Amino acid sequence: MTPEIQSQKNRALCQLAPVIPVLVVKDAVKAEGLATALVAGGLPVLEVTLRTPAALDVIREMAKVTGGHVGAGTVLTPDDAKRAKDAGASFAVSPGLTETLARACADIDLPLLPGAVTASEAMRAMELGYSMLKFFPAEAAGGTKSLKAIGAPLPQVSFCPTGGITLASAPEYLSLPNVICVGGSWISPDADVAEGNWQAIETRAREAFGLR
Repeated sequence: MTPEIQSQKNRALCQLAPVIPVLVVKDAVKAEGLATALVAGGLPVLEVTLRTPAALDVIREMAKVTGGHVGAGTVLTPDDAKRAKDAGASFAVSPGLTETLARACADIDLPLLPGAVTASEAMRAMELGYSMLKFFPAEAAGGTKSLKAIGAPLPQVSFCPTGGITLASAPEYLSLPNVICVGGSWISPDADVAEGNWQAIETRAREAFGLR
């Protein structure tokens, strides 16, 4: 799968809802309930970061939830990409981009959403064929001001900014022409996940969906 097609597929996913929940889940037992609540709240695209030992099992469980599109975040290596796809991930997200990772995702037909925060990084991604990128870490890298600045010379690139974004700050990002959606971790706080408070999470998901 070429980077061009990967970006087309990821852009289509990013257009499904204004927010992609970024999930760090420590217990796969919670996976199905969490995914069900998020999908019910209108957020069908889920990013499970590979930051916990349970992450691959979480992806396996979430991939079973009807209506959901589960991807793997923090994909850094070809091995990460392969294990994520084998677990059922339908896309991958990386904080950056290397040619090795790009080749690996192309070889296994796993759409990659690579990260870029500078014009040079975005141009390099474009050179490889990507036009749908992650902007990370969004707030630390200048937030909406940086995205506006990059959008002027590179209007053909679209972004999903992630990192430090909240319900309050998301609308400013979503108002930018080069932003398709945002990634956010505020929707599923650890305490609610640990307690299985799916109603609270579904309520936050509905609030996030209303940002469109």
